[in-house]
Amino acid sequence: MSFNAFVHSLFRRAVGPSRLDNASPYEANTSKLTHRLLDVFLRTYDLGFTSFGGPPVHFQIFHRRFVDGLGKAPWINEQTVRLDQITGYTTTEPVAQYQELFAISQALPGPASTKMLFNIAQIHAGLLPAIFVFIIWSLPGAIAMFGLSLGVERIKDTLPGPAYALLSGLNAATVGIIGLAAVQLSRNAITDKVTRIWVVFGACAGMCYNSLWYFPVLLVGAGLLTLFWDTLGRKWLNQWKRRRQRARTPEPEPESGLAADDIVLQDVKPDTQSVDTTIRRHTTNNASGDNSQNPSSEAVNPQPKTVAAAHKIPVKVGLGVIAVFFIVFTVFMVLRGTIRPPPLLLALFNNMILAGTIIFGGGPVVIPLLRSYVVDPGWVSPRDFLLGLAVIQAMPGPNFNFAVYLGALVIAGPASTKSVPSVVGALLAFIGIFTPGLWLSVGFQSLWRSLRKWPEVVSILRGVNAAAVGFIYTAVYRLWEIGYLTPQESKGVSLGQEPWWLVIAATTFTAVEWFSIPPPVAILAGGTAGLGWWGAVGRHSSAFLG
Repeated sequence: MSFNAFVHSLFRRAVGPSRLDNASPYEANTSKLTHRLLDVFLRTYDLGFTSFGGPPVHFQIFHRRFVDGLGKAPWINEQTVRLDQITGYTTTEPVAQYQELFAISQALPGPASTKMLFNIAQIHAGLLPAIFVFIIWSLPGAIAMFGLSLGVERIKDTLPGPAYALLSGLNAATVGIIGLAAVQLSRNAITDKVTRIWVVFGACAGMCYNSLWYFPVLLVGAGLLTLFWDTLGRKWLNQWKRRRQRARTPEPEPESGLAADDIVLQDVKPDTQSVDTTIRRHTTNNASGDNSQNPSSEAVNPQPKTVAAAHKIPVKVGLGVIAVFFIVFTVFMVLRGTIRPPPLLLALFNNMILAGTIIFGGGPVVIPLLRSYVVDPGWVSPRDFLLGLAVIQAMPGPNFNFAVYLGALVIAGPASTKSVPSVVGALLAFIGIFTPGLWLSVGFQSLWRSLRKWPEVVSILRGVNAAAVGFIYTAVYRLWEIGYLTPQESKGVSLGQEPWWLVIAATTFTAVEWFSIPPPVAILAGGTAGLGWWGAVGRHSSAFLG
C-alpha cells in the first residue's frame, strides 16, 4: 500500500464513509465544513513536501492531480464545458477551465502557482478550505527556509566544497524538471499557429530583457493581439487569400460546340434521408426507456439533478474586496513615504507587501526586486542572499518562501536592534508577500464568472496563456545561467561551464519524461550526482582549490 493510500484509509477509518467516496467529476463540494476541509486535505496534504522545481513544475503537478484526477474525481476540466454535458446534472455554471485559471494566475500579481492552487481549492470547496490549502501548501517550505536562516547566521563566509557541489547538482536537476514542465505545458497551450508564435515570443522576449513593467506589457500585448487576430485578422487574411486565388485561377472555358449560355447549372442536394433515418433511430432507442440491452445506462446517464452555483462570490462583494485591498495598500504606501526613518519592522512589511503587489511574472522579476529591497539598504549581505537563492530553487512549495528567509535575516542582521526574535520578521515577510495576490484572486473570482462569458475575454486569455508558458523557458535559461556555484563564484555562473551539469539536466529530463521517475526523486538524485562529481573530479578542480 502506498503512503497516500495509507493516509486516506486512516482518515476514512476515523471519520467513517463520506460523500468523498462518491464524488462526481467536476462537482463542487457543498457538504459541511469539516468534510470540505478533509476533502482538500486528502488531495493536497503532500504537495508542500513533494512539489519541487518551482512554479513551472507546480502547474504540471496541479494538472495531473486536479484535471487528470490520478484515479480520483477531477475537480476542474482542461477546457470550459457545461457540467450537464458531462454528468447529466443541470446547472447554469460552466466547469472551471485549467487553461483559464493558469492565464488568470499569470495576469494577477503575486506567486502564480500559489494563486492557481488557491483558486482551484476555492472553486471546489470554498474560501476557508482554500486558505487551509494555502497554509499546508506553503508552511513546510516556509519552516525549512526559516531554519536555513538560523543556520546561515552561524556559518562562515565560505561553505564547504561538497555543499557547493550539492547545490549545483540540485540546480542542474531542477533545470531539467523545469524544461520538461515547459514542454508539457506547451502541448496544452498551443492550439494553433498564433499560440505557437506567442509561446516562442514569450520565451525569447523574456530572455532578452527583465524589468518590473516588462512582463505585464508582454502579457497584455499578447492578449490584445490575439483578440485582434480572432476578430479581424483571420477574416482579413482569408479574404486576401481568396482574392489572390481567384486572380491566379483562369475562368473555365465552355466545351466545344456549346455556348456559355447553354450550360445549365443544376442544384445538387445531398441525400440526407439515410442520415436523418439514423439520427431518428438513435434518438428513438435512447428515448424508449428500454435498458435491457444496456444495463449500465442508468449509471452513465443519471437522472438530472440541480447543482447550485457553489462557493460563488457575488460581484459586489468581489468589487468591495478589491477596493478594500487598494485602500489598505495606499495607507501602507503613504506610511512608507512619510515616516522617516521608518521602524525596521514597518519598513520590512512595507517592502514585502509592495513586492507582492507589483510583481508580475514570478521568479524572474521577484529576485532582483527583493535584492534591491533587502541587500541595497544593508539589511542582508549579498552572500546570504545568494545562498538562500540557491537553496530555494531546490525546496518544495512556493519560491516566494524566499521572503521568509530574508525577513528572518533582516531582524537578525546589522540594521536590527535584535529586540524581537527573528521569527517575527519571517512572519511579517510571509504575510506581506503572499497576501496581495491571494486577496486580489478572491475579488477577481467574482468578476471572472461574468467576464468568461464574453468571447473577447476568452481570446485575450488564449494569448496571455501562451505567452505565460513562454516565460517558463525564460526561467530555464535564467537558472541555467546562475546554477553553478563555487567558493570563488558564490553568485553563480553558467552550468555550461562544467559538462557534468548538462548530463544531470538531460538525464533528469529523460528520467521523468520517459521512465516516470517522480520529480522529487530525480532532483535528489541530481544533488547526489553533484556530490559524486565533487568526490571524483571537483575537489581537484581549480574552481574549488582557489
